[in-house]
Amino acid sequence: MAIETSYHYDQITSKCRDLFENKMKDYGSAWRILRLSSLTDQIFIKAQRIRGLQTNKERKVDEGQFSEFIGIINYSIMSLIQIEKGVVESPDLNLNDALKLYDKHLSTTKSLMEAKNHDYGEAWRDMRVSSLTDLIIQKILRIKQIEDNKGKTLVSEGIDANYQDMINYSVFALIHLENS
Repeated sequence: MAIETSYHYDQITSKCRDLFENKMKDYGSAWRILRLSSLTDQIFIKAQRIRGLQTNKERKVDEGQFSEFIGIINYSIMSLIQIEKGVVESPDLNLNDALKLYDKHLSTTKSLMEAKNHDYGEAWRDMRVSSLTDLIIQKILRIKQIEDNKGKTLVSEGIDANYQDMINYSVFALIHLENS
């Protein structure tokens, strides 16, 4: 099962990376000016939209959960890059450098997933997409609290671990959506 998860993970994240690359070609690295709190709020909006799609019968915008989960993944990777590089006043990354950073953070996040998946026995496979959505929202609320605490935690993991978890939960949700 772990080999299958790794394959599906790569399939999903390849789509996310392609979109990130194409948006970099369209907009450059304008996102580099965003503070972490702004990126967190973007992720929150996407997660709330997913939750609304899961609970509301009527839909007024013709976009589904799939594109929103991809957005959570890409905004979370941008957040990890911002943690590493810091916020800037004007765009400063070319396409190649941005993709190298994207790949680096995605690789680290996938390694985390593989380690947790081993320890948890792929428990995510028995979870509902709605539960994964709720966990993402919980992670966002944790990040907001850590941000309000100026990045300080007493016993908890840092902001970066929460972004990584949101990436992995989103990939799991997308695997479920593709296979349903």
